[in-house]
Amino acid sequence: MIVNEGQSSYGDILIKNGRIEKIASQIDNKNGREIIAEGKLIIPGIIDDQVHFREPGLTYKADIASESRAAIMGGVTTFMEMPNTKPSCLTQELLQDKYDIADKTAYANYSFFMGASNDNIEEVLKTDKSTVCGIKIFMGSSTGNMLVDNEKVLDNLFSEVDFLIATHCEDEATIRNNMETYKIKYGDDIIAQHHPEIRSREGCYLSSSMAVNLAKKHGTRLHILHISTADELALFSSELALKDKRITAEVCVHHMYFDDSMYADLGNKIKCNPAIKSQTDKEAIFAALLSDKLDIIATDHAPHTKEEKANPYLSAPSGLPLVQHSLNIMMEFVQKDMITLERVVEKMCHAPAICFNIKERGFLREGYHADVVMVDQNKEWTVQEDNIAYKCGWSPLEGKKFQGNVESTIVSGVEVYNGKETLQGHGERILFDRNW
Repeated sequence: MIVNEGQSSYGDILIKNGRIEKIASQIDNKNGREIIAEGKLIIPGIIDDQVHFREPGLTYKADIASESRAAIMGGVTTFMEMPNTKPSCLTQELLQDKYDIADKTAYANYSFFMGASNDNIEEVLKTDKSTVCGIKIFMGSSTGNMLVDNEKVLDNLFSEVDFLIATHCEDEATIRNNMETYKIKYGDDIIAQHHPEIRSREGCYLSSSMAVNLAKKHGTRLHILHISTADELALFSSELALKDKRITAEVCVHHMYFDDSMYADLGNKIKCNPAIKSQTDKEAIFAALLSDKLDIIATDHAPHTKEEKANPYLSAPSGLPLVQHSLNIMMEFVQKDMITLERVVEKMCHAPAICFNIKERGFLREGYHADVVMVDQNKEWTVQEDNIAYKCGWSPLEGKKFQGNVESTIVSGVEVYNGKETLQGHGERILFDRNW
């Protein structure tokens, strides 16, 4: 059953020279290899527009090879990776270094964001919008020299960058003030349950609303990452088709799956920025996804070691690994009748391609690159240490039983995962068709 462009229908797909040559109810072809998909789901490869694969400089946690391998095992055929590596990706030379690494080691297709800082606008403006997914601005704390908190710099970036700006929106002053308040009250005994109060909804809204106002002022193409509060939803609209929007937004699977009642059991394992918040927020952002106020589902995959996560709250880093399991989370929602499979494909495959103007990917269409995923929707399995592919070796979902599993992943026409074995080096640099 092929799930694509809002419909589900039975048929065959012929792949030749890395592209989809034909889609039809039945194709007779005796010259090639046949993958039997009877009783299975076929979907376009998932495009994850926000991951942190930690290379260069932080490869003891993860690297492009290990995490892109985890990605294909979860049906993700294309990733867009963030610039807060070590060193931070703030020059064209450092950006190219990441592309060179991926060219040799990636299991999936790839693109990398160019990073912005308070003092690198000249480098930012050299970025080629036809070959780079976007500019990333951390309007909230990050590693290295990546916090952009100078209002004049922000105004210049929003006025001068002529393609997509993606933002992490949390107001730094609000977070610092909240942290000081909690340190006075609790000293070193701050715990994970306090995280959504320190990295508060007010901090998210202040920063997101500033980004939206700047984008409206300058006509900027703005994409706000990982919306986590009900408060922010008023900033977005569902009136326009995605292709016509100048301001778009993303929701991550963990903000729809976890809520603040789960910190007691999971603690720092679900500590992330922006914080996982209340059940009310979780329900509101899920509803906003269904109404098209929120446009894309992603992961913000951000691995850290078990040892780092076991530290006390104040020294435990933020972020959790998710890229291998995002489809499973969304399929669970399908099984609970919270969303249709067609809508999941729309938000995880089609919408990222439209939002970022990706050339010839994100859909099962004749002539497009063959990024294809086969899923056994009935297979039951449990997330456990021996089937977690992340280099960090853990998941906040350990012990969770899912129904549905990826059996085959095809990247740019090559089967890179067959349910058991993986094949490296067939990911391609994605390109963009941007005429605005």
